[in-house]
Amino acid sequence: MNLEQIPRVKTITKEKFLKEYVQLQKPVVIEQLIMDWPAYKKWDLSYINSIAGDKTVPLYDDRPISSEFKFNEAHTSMRMSEYLGLLEKGSTNYRIFLYNLLKEAPKLQDDFKYPDEIGLKFMKKLPFLFFGGSGSKVFMHYDIDLANILHFHFHGEKQCILFPPSETKFLYKVPHALISHQNIDFNAPDFKKWPALQHAKGYITNLKHGETLYMPEGYWHQMTYLTPGFSMSIRSVSRKTTNFIKATYNFFIMRHFDNLMRKSRGQKWIDYKNEEAILRTNKRNGYS
Repeated sequence: MNLEQIPRVKTITKEKFLKEYVQLQKPVVIEQLIMDWPAYKKWDLSYINSIAGDKTVPLYDDRPISSEFKFNEAHTSMRMSEYLGLLEKGSTNYRIFLYNLLKEAPKLQDDFKYPDEIGLKFMKKLPFLFFGGSGSKVFMHYDIDLANILHFHFHGEKQCILFPPSETKFLYKVPHALISHQNIDFNAPDFKKWPALQHAKGYITNLKHGETLYMPEGYWHQMTYLTPGFSMSIRSVSRKTTNFIKATYNFFIMRHFDNLMRKSRGQKWIDYKNEEAILRTNKRNGYS
């Protein structure tokens, strides 16, 4: 695919970050933003186990999306200690998604701080953790609130593929959803099957322990864990009025409508959306 490396800086000033990345809505990796956090030295899988091993955590895998589950509903759950054991053995594709750090393991709050010095105002009660085993990945998607996101990675390495909102027309977006068609392999796309993808222009990088990725508002992203590891994200509300309106629609209308249709029409609704993603994208780009 047409992917360029995300720019990298070791450190950054507030003025440079806001002018060159936030205002222009461009991603950047900041390599040394959190080196003064206790988490930089302390956070690995064994430490998380010692703090939250007794917690029951929601788990997701890579099964096809179906009407069996509601919007963003977890597939199963288990104790954190059991899950981390599976990660260390390399024997699971289960992921933890949107794990509320403050609510479930408040002691971890002592290990990080909000980097307000870079010029964004962060929502202080919504730091989320994400875990995955080697090879596990998330569908290409964008976040429901279209927020500005700082994504901090710990323990290992993960690949991040990003697309700006301008490329949505090429990504086979599923209607009434926040994902692209689930059958696309963004690491080795079949352009005969997904011809519009060859026109999409995006970004790629590998995040290592302690590195921070800035993802602008509404950016599409797919994460692939190259090794077992975990990340934390914090968010700042959309600065663009249009994105704030879209986020409000997503929260209060779109997801509830989708759940209603899953309940009333079952798998026919899921199949319809997947078919429409292909038909609409190909037609829009002259491949119908």
